[in-house]
Amino acid sequence: MSTLISAPVAPLLARLFTEADSALSPALTAVSAEERQRLLGSRTEYRRLYGELLKDLWLPVSPETGNLLYLLARSSGARTIVEFGTSFGISSIHLAAALRDNGGGRLITTEFEPEKARRAAGHLREAGLDDLVEIRVGDALETLAVDLPDTIDLVLLDGAKVLYDDVLDLLQERLRPGALVVADNADDSPRYQQRMRSGSAGYLSVPFAEDVEVSVRLA
Repeated sequence: MSTLISAPVAPLLARLFTEADSALSPALTAVSAEERQRLLGSRTEYRRLYGELLKDLWLPVSPETGNLLYLLARSSGARTIVEFGTSFGISSIHLAAALRDNGGGRLITTEFEPEKARRAAGHLREAGLDDLVEIRVGDALETLAVDLPDTIDLVLLDGAKVLYDDVLDLLQERLRPGALVVADNADDSPRYQQRMRSGSAGYLSVPFAEDVEVSVRLA
């Protein structure tokens, strides 16, 4: 039986997705669509965007993308995973469930907003997967700059879209040949998308569903 589709994980995920769908952000609602788009592409104001305007929103992967993450981690036998953007822990649960079913491993995940990290830790405990997960709180450009495993099997990028390139730069030399990089909302990070599809960056990359980019490290 897969950890993902059995208790306590399956009913917990169903509940969390429902909660995520009902979450509101009054601060974000007060900002115009043009200003939101500007902040989304700003390399200097992402802390305001994620620490103030988006702090009440869950920003989860979709259920389909969560299943994809489990599938990729499980089928590749991943043992070391790094996640950029914990939020409330929905994607972390999918990845940690795959680690459990792979026989164990380590997920390092990082979250800018402390309250989200606290809530994610509670959800991982409820799922019975917290022993596989290390949550780092703070800016990923700092939290993922130190104490990384020698080899990384899978990366999920799902934090500030403008930082996808920078976070990948921190991790790239540790990605083994065949390692997978999954980027959610990749359409909001055109520079990253262009890099991964260029053919000269050492990756083979394909779009999945509406806005997920799945890439494999070739060498």
